[in-house]
Amino acid sequence: MSQAIGNTALAYARVWHHVDASDRILGKLAQRIAYVLMGKHKPVYDKGNYLVQALAVDCGDYVVVTNARNIQVSGRKEEQLVYRKHSMYPGGLKEEKFTDLMETKPHEIIVHAVSGMLPKNKLRNRRLARLKVFGGSNMGIYRNNILKRWEDGTLSDDYILKLDPANRFQKPGRS
Repeated sequence: MSQAIGNTALAYARVWHHVDASDRILGKLAQRIAYVLMGKHKPVYDKGNYLVQALAVDCGDYVVVTNARNIQVSGRKEEQLVYRKHSMYPGGLKEEKFTDLMETKPHEIIVHAVSGMLPKNKLRNRRLARLKVFGGSNMGIYRNNILKRWEDGTLSDDYILKLDPANRFQKPGRS
C-alpha cells in the first residue's frame, strides 16, 4: 500500500498575507480577509459539523493589514455609521462616530468589520488573533513574515531571493 504524502502538509501550513487597505472599500475588504482567516481559499478547507467541533480543522492564514487610516466606505456611511458598546452598567452606553474612530483607532474599524464577517463560533477569537492591523504603512516585526502579496497571491520577491539568490531579476538593458 502506497503512503504518498503529497502537498497536504503544505496546504495546512499557515502563510502570512499582506493587505494594503489604501482606497479599499471596508465591507469588501473585510469579507476577503475573513475568507482568508477561515482558510476557505485552501483545498483542504473543511467546514466541519456544527455538532462535532473537535473534528473541525482551523487551517486559516495570518493577515497583516496596513494603511487602515486610508480605508473608504461606500454611500453616506462616513457620516451615518456609529459604533456602540455597553459596559453593562446603568448609563454605560458608549457611542463613537466613524470619523472620530478613524482618527483615534482606525484598526478597530477593520477588526470590527472582519469580526462581523466571521462565523459566531468557538474558533472566532482564534481567527481574529491572526489578524494584525496597523494604521500606517509600518508593520514592524511582521514585515519579515510576509510571504504572499494580496493583489495576485504570488510569493514576494524577497522570499524568492531568500530561497535561491540566483533568481535575481535582470533589469532591461543590462547584461
